[in-house]
Amino acid sequence: MKVRANAKIQGLVQGVFYRQSTQETALCLGLTGWVRNLPDGSVEAVVEGPSAAVHELLEWCQQGPPAAEVTSVNVDWSDATGEFTHFTTR
Repeated sequence: MKVRANAKIQGLVQGVFYRQSTQETALCLGLTGWVRNLPDGSVEAVVEGPSAAVHELLEWCQQGPPAAEVTSVNVDWSDATGEFTHFTTR
């Protein structure tokens, strides 16, 4: 079953290769969607794919790359729309 997660990641997550690492991890898991920096210093990711793979990426997001200091990951769940063909960094 495919799902969609819209995650907001807060903490020291900009300027530490968080987006690039998220994209690499998502691609390895076969997920689609995107990740971007937000003006408030957080990172937003919209991810679609098999439930187990999306959960695995969200677990990874709790820590992120080595230089990141994640304080929270808030997730809104919905049904997958199939609108994405790959995973990009915005």
